[in-house]
Amino acid sequence: MEDRKFYDHPGFDLKGMARAVLVNLEHMNSKQGASTLTQQLARNLYLSHEKTLERKLKEAKYTVQMEMKYDKDEILEMYLNEIYYGHGAYGIESAARMYFGKPAKELNLAESAMLAGIPKGPTYYSPYNHMENAMNRQKLVLNAMVETGDITQSEADKAASSKLALLPQDRQENKATASFFRDYVRGLLTAKLNITEQQLEQGGLNVYTTLDPQAQQAAEEAVAKEMDGKGELETALVSVDPRNGYIKAMVGGKNYRENQYNHALAKTRQPGSTFKPIMYLTALASHEMTGVTMFNSQPTLFHYDNNRKTYKPSNFGDKYLGEINMRQAIAASDNIYAVNTILQIGPEKVTEMAKKMGITSTLESVPSLALGTSPISPLEMASAFAVLANNGKRVDPVAVLSITDAAGRSLYSAPEDEGEQVVEPAAAYVLTRMMEGVFENGGTGRRVSSLMKRPVAGKTGTTDTDAWLVGYTPELSTAVWVGYDKGREINTSEGRHAAPIFAQFTEKALENVPPKIFPIPENVVSVYIDPETGKLADADCPEKALEVFIKGTEPTEYCTEHGEEPNKKAKPADTVKQEERSWWSDFKRWWVE
Repeated sequence: MEDRKFYDHPGFDLKGMARAVLVNLEHMNSKQGASTLTQQLARNLYLSHEKTLERKLKEAKYTVQMEMKYDKDEILEMYLNEIYYGHGAYGIESAARMYFGKPAKELNLAESAMLAGIPKGPTYYSPYNHMENAMNRQKLVLNAMVETGDITQSEADKAASSKLALLPQDRQENKATASFFRDYVRGLLTAKLNITEQQLEQGGLNVYTTLDPQAQQAAEEAVAKEMDGKGELETALVSVDPRNGYIKAMVGGKNYRENQYNHALAKTRQPGSTFKPIMYLTALASHEMTGVTMFNSQPTLFHYDNNRKTYKPSNFGDKYLGEINMRQAIAASDNIYAVNTILQIGPEKVTEMAKKMGITSTLESVPSLALGTSPISPLEMASAFAVLANNGKRVDPVAVLSITDAAGRSLYSAPEDEGEQVVEPAAAYVLTRMMEGVFENGGTGRRVSSLMKRPVAGKTGTTDTDAWLVGYTPELSTAVWVGYDKGREINTSEGRHAAPIFAQFTEKALENVPPKIFPIPENVVSVYIDPETGKLADADCPEKALEVFIKGTEPTEYCTEHGEEPNKKAKPADTVKQEERSWWSDFKRWWVE
């Protein structure tokens, strides 16, 4: 099919080349080629696929050298062992075992003709992808063999009508790891990195990616364990290293064989309350609010747009907590507090912060934005939360590190990205300390706290159709989504799968990494406050809580609700201290808490 005169020509098919020139001149384009097997092998082994005169001259040189050094059978053997047959199978032996579960020497005529037709277009002619295309291609191969006298018409008809014992693609030994990530990388190569589909189909490229095999295995295992037997319920997980933006793991759905749609990239799902930290970061960074700013959690009708519009949110289960601070609102995912916050600081500032953190989806600057009503992809959410884990520094997500051709020449190298400081480190740290409370008693992530053996911060989110947990450690920022493809509503029990997937993945992916607390940056202070008033706690306060603040935003007045001296003023030297930045103080904080 590729080179009928292979055994007769000296490496070049001169008649075929002349015919191709005439056809191309007639159509005024490169409509037809005339590469022999030897030329194809030389190109795949030693050269790129660029269409330049220099490359063609080198191809001719290597072709002559191969024809002089090897006999035809040896060249054919090398060709068959190098060519791509789809689904990760390079070489005829791999293809024979993948498709038919036997060594190549045991293939019958029908099986051989099927495999001989695949290299022309490994995706289009794969019997796993397009059985009809594969069968039609098989008949072309058999008819060509009849024309060349290698088989009789009777043998061709018998082979074409015989039933192929094609092995199921989804058996364990056929499963490729990171299938969704592979598709994502393929899309990047063709859309942004100037690699053609033809180059990918013909093989020979070495693509080096950021994927971490251990993290990817942990992701696939967590999804498989938690989503087994859940019907049409779908999921996605994507995890990014906050320090360099490397995408370490990606699962776009629970079964790639059944559904190749990559939910990790879907920009159609509402993030719900997982969007709130972006808003709270905006409030903290502006110094308009702190962790002890109080709002009343009760049914509220909000007026906005110069009182021309109203908005009345509600809390899950109609549970309202009365006067609460930001830390309590984050842990309980209080919606009333969130809308109060966005109306105080302004929705436009929140959308601006979101863009700085890497959110590229369109956001509506309305009060409901506080509750995550604008759709955002899991990859965007993981990347945005990575800013919090990386002391306020934004690094763009990276999947492809470098590409080389068959000869080892560099075709692409990812540029170094030192990141951009989009928010002061102290603001990111203060919010992180509050988000750690999500996994403590009273927090919405408390159900999986027993699974987490290391410091972790995060936020849950639930809408009528979506359930999320987006969280991070110093090493990984991970978004997990659960829901249905067709907008079908999820119930409470279905929504509870996101948190266990996150917890199991994080612990398994980092099992060889010692637990590490979030580093304390400059300009962070800690003070004891009275939780009821948000003021400095004095000796008479029945409860005291150690809270962190951006330096200069901490309270300066004592609580007067429990003592007899209503006008006491704080003494900053006695009551406010710079958060210590030593490993011993970090260890003590983590151990005590």
